[in-house]
Amino acid sequence: MAEKTEKNKENPDVFDRDSVDQEAVKQYVRNLTEEYRMLVVLKAQLYEGSWEPMLDDLRNRLNGKPYIFKLANRIQDDIERIEQMIKFEKEYNVDLAIYVNLT
Repeated sequence: MAEKTEKNKENPDVFDRDSVDQEAVKQYVRNLTEEYRMLVVLKAQLYEGSWEPMLDDLRNRLNGKPYIFKLANRIQDDIERIEQMIKFEKEYNVDLAIYVNLT
């Protein structure tokens, strides 16, 4: 099992990159499809680095409620992709936006 990242004790929202299993994260990022990468970019650029507002938007759109951003991909597929990436980020205690090219 990969070593998990410690959160910075002074600022709990900041990850300690020194304790991240860099190779596992790099391998995961290398295997991300364009759909996954786009979700990471949108999370970083439109949702202030948080998955929850993005998931709320997608679920609201499915339910016909107001939403912030219209994604071109299939909503249910995007929700599943996001949930997979949330699981990975929690397991390795890392923000994938640090590793995915956001431009």
